Amino acid sequence: MFKNARFVAATAVLAALALPVAAQDASTVLARVGDTEITLGHTIALRQQLPQQFAQVPDETLFPAIVQQLIEQEILNQAHAGSLTAAERLMLENENRSFVANAALVRAATAAVTDESVAQAYAAFAEEFAQGEPVIEYHAAHILVRTEEERDTVVAALAEGRPFEEVAREFSIDGSRNQGGDLGWFAAGVMIPDFQAAVEALEPGQVSEPVQTRFGWHVIKLMETRNQAVPELDEVRDELVTEIQRTATRALIDSLRDSVVVEDLSEGVDPTLLSRTDLLDE
Repeated sequence: MFKNARFVAATAVLAALALPVAAQDASTVLARVGDTEITLGHTIALRQQLPQQFAQVPDETLFPAIVQQLIEQEILNQAHAGSLTAAERLMLENENRSFVANAALVRAATAAVTDESVAQAYAAFAEEFAQGEPVIEYHAAHILVRTEEERDTVVAALAEGRPFEEVAREFSIDGSRNQGGDLGWFAAGVMIPDFQAAVEALEPGQVSEPVQTRFGWHVIKLMETRNQAVPELDEVRDELVTEIQRTATRALIDSLRDSVVVEDLSEGVDPTLLSRTDLLDE
């Protein structure tokens, strides 16, 4: 984006543009191209628009490069603004429209998210969750082996009365072996269907017959079940914020739409015209 030569000249440009600190604000003029002024505010705004990879670049390096970037852009703008093609003019109109619309939506979305709105959204979520069908969670362990011979060895070891956890640590090939096969708590839909069906068929304390899945042979022990508790706010905050913002931006659009006359004249127009780029040729 920036010419290497600009970085080499950083010190010289900074010295030339140095101004008393007390006099500097967003309106401070840093350069002029004809009658057009480039201000400190322009450079700050462009700094905010740079790609993420520039975030760690020191301001001392970026500042002169940004100033020169804006100068060169304005030179090109003044020379070519009046010679844009039809397609380019339409693209510029679309970009301006998109930028203004996005800025309005971002302001509305940001303003809508407050401690109070999040708390209200969480209260409504918790109430709805409590009124819904209980979600059962399962606490289970398993022993996973590859072959039928290993499966039979595991079954025999358990039949001898050896503790499930001990057999899991000795024979299981799953990462849970170090926890005695303990898989922790999970709800329906987390495990693969055949495994889940076997878990749901058990009573707490029971051990299943061997179950074959694409991973191998499982022997499963169901320890306990419980109804899923309402998730903590921190667990659902991102989803709540997204919904608050979606609602706020939709409300803004709807309220503005009601205040202006909108005529949608697109019905009946051939949709294939969308690909007719030749219509933009002058």
